[in-house]
Amino acid sequence: MEFFEWSVSPILVSFGSLSIHWYGVLFATAILSGFGVMNKIYKNENKSIEQLESLQLYMVIGIVVGARLGHCLFYDPAYYLANPLKILAINEGGLASHGGGIGAIVATLYYAKKNKVSFLYLLDRLAIPTALFAFFVRMGNLMNSEIIGIQTDVPWAIIFSRVDLIPRHPAQLYEALSYLSIFAILLSIYIYKKAKTNEGLLFGLFLSLVFIVRILVEFVKERQAVYADEMLLSTGQMLSVPFLVIGIALIIYSFRKRKEITL
Repeated sequence: MEFFEWSVSPILVSFGSLSIHWYGVLFATAILSGFGVMNKIYKNENKSIEQLESLQLYMVIGIVVGARLGHCLFYDPAYYLANPLKILAINEGGLASHGGGIGAIVATLYYAKKNKVSFLYLLDRLAIPTALFAFFVRMGNLMNSEIIGIQTDVPWAIIFSRVDLIPRHPAQLYEALSYLSIFAILLSIYIYKKAKTNEGLLFGLFLSLVFIVRILVEFVKERQAVYADEMLLSTGQMLSVPFLVIGIALIIYSFRKRKEITL
C-alpha cells in the first residue's frame, strides 16, 4: 500500500541568515485569531476593549511561560534541572500544552482578582478562542513533523520523511481537527444561548472535550517523555486526567447552579 509522504520544510521562507518558521507563523496566527474572537465577544457584550487588551497581555505571558516550564518539568525534568539556563532557550523549541493551560488559568485568576471580575466568566469566554488557538498550534506541529503517531497501516497513514520512512498515525491532525470541532461547538452554544450560559459550563465543556481527545490520541502517539515508556499511561494522559475531572465537575456545578436559580 502506498502512503502519503509529508516532507514539507519547517522553514516558510529565508532571508540570508534569517528564517521564518511555519510554527512561528501559525503560533502568531493562533494568538491573533484568539484575540479576534475575544474582541467579537467583548463587543457583543458591550465590554471595554481596553480591559480586553490588558487581559490579552496577561494571557500571552501566562501561556508562554507556563508552556515552557511545562515542557521542561513534565517531559525532561532531569535535563533541565541539571541545566537550568536551558529553560530560557525557548528558541530551541519545547512548549507543553498542559503547562500553557495552567499558565493561562493562573494569569486569568490574577487578572480577575486584580480587576474584580468573575473568574469563571472570563474562563468561559476564553475557552472559545483557546480551542481555536490549539488548532493552529497543532497545525504548527504538523509543519514541524513533530508529535507524530505510532506506526500503522491505516489508509490515511502518513510517512513523515523528515523523521523516517515509517507510515504513522497523523496524531497532530487528529488533535487539530478535534480542537477545531470543539471551537465550533463552544461558539455555537455561546451564540445559541446569546451569551447567557451558566458560569462554568463553557469552560467545563472545553476541558472535558479537549482532554478526552488528548487521552484518546495519546494511545496512537509516540511518547514524548522517556521516563514514561514503561508506564501504562503516557505523561500526556496522566496530566490530562485532573483537567478532565475539573471539567466534568464544572459542568455539574453549572447545571446545579441553574437548577438553584430556577427554584
